[in-house]
Amino acid sequence: MDKLIINGPCCLKGEVSISGAKNAAVAIIPAAIMADDICLIENLPCIEDVVSLNATISKMGAKTEFLDKHTLKIDSRGVENVSATFEEVRKMRASYYLLGALLGRYKKAEVAMPGGCDFGTRPIDLHLKGFRAMGAEVTVERNVIKMEAKKLTGASIYMDTVSVGATINIMLAAVLAEGRTVIENAAKEPHIVDLANFLNIMGAKIKGAGTDVIRITGVEKLHGAQYTIIPDQIEAGTYMIAAAITGGDILVKNIIPTHMDSLSAKLAEMGAEITEFDDAIRVNAVEKKLHAVAVQTMAYPGFPTDLQPQMTTLLTVAEGIGKVTENVWENRYQYTQMLKLMGAQINVEGRVAITTGVTTLNGTSVDATDLRAGAAMVLAGLCAKGETTIGEVKYIDRGYEEIETKITALGGNIRRVSL
Repeated sequence: MDKLIINGPCCLKGEVSISGAKNAAVAIIPAAIMADDICLIENLPCIEDVVSLNATISKMGAKTEFLDKHTLKIDSRGVENVSATFEEVRKMRASYYLLGALLGRYKKAEVAMPGGCDFGTRPIDLHLKGFRAMGAEVTVERNVIKMEAKKLTGASIYMDTVSVGATINIMLAAVLAEGRTVIENAAKEPHIVDLANFLNIMGAKIKGAGTDVIRITGVEKLHGAQYTIIPDQIEAGTYMIAAAITGGDILVKNIIPTHMDSLSAKLAEMGAEITEFDDAIRVNAVEKKLHAVAVQTMAYPGFPTDLQPQMTTLLTVAEGIGKVTENVWENRYQYTQMLKLMGAQINVEGRVAITTGVTTLNGTSVDATDLRAGAAMVLAGLCAKGETTIGEVKYIDRGYEEIETKITALGGNIRRVSL
């Protein structure tokens, strides 16, 4: 079992290049098996979720080959197994995208209930509602979802709540359904647009991705394609916050600056200097006195829930009283107990966390309670006085490529040890 050890405080300075988007990759890989053909996916992040998905589709019959650590060749012509109940499937949330992909191509699917980070109830009712609306019979037995349809037919589907996962899953199934599907109150995240672009290159007919109404005209089949995944919005945000929390100066490269607007606005409001370029953002917090702000997580283009733990950590060392309202998940503050061990002053009541800024945090032993909370522990360790040891690094590895290498290159004192 690995641990990360950080000796702080550190002042991070320099340039960091952002990897491909995790949330796009874990949807695009299942989408690739919908074509009875070969796909080449470029700019994949080298993370555990990608490794797990690759192992899963390989067991299902796909022939896969990493041409380099960021480029995956997927030959789906041999996929015949529509049952994905392997251990890898249970390790991550995004394995449920195999439901939409398999239902679309084969009109049946059998997928184990997904795993991933545990920070609240994450039902897939909206996914199943959409599949049923298109004609699928759905049953859940012993934590395995089974679906079958004599034929898939386009339908008008209204999302009771905005759901990224359900939007993606319904879109996957709908591209090979007969007729027209309309998804209303759809999620608008950048990786939904990225998936739609990939599917369209494969021959799908999707319009409106990135808006709250997505219209899909079903096609008979999809063909192979070559595609480059967008940069990771959440990794970019984590390094932007790293600059702020360490009083540093970082140029975050290989990003789409408009994806970062909600975070850039908050960091500027706190007193950091934000400079945007065509494909980069510089965050300069050297000798800047950052003050607390109020943050509410919302669906895109609002402030991302996946940056909430990192932002809350920043607020613990900002001057004044900060307020964070978590509007997406009901139990995403588990990590705050770890921050309290480091001297943070946080009071959590339901979905609201109130922070009172302290001069410094103190290094100690903490655990990553989930993926983004793990990133928050790294940020806390970078600004804390003394040594911070972070356990359960497996969560961090699910979504961050070579995090210790990138932080070391910025001047951070961080190392990985295997126990």
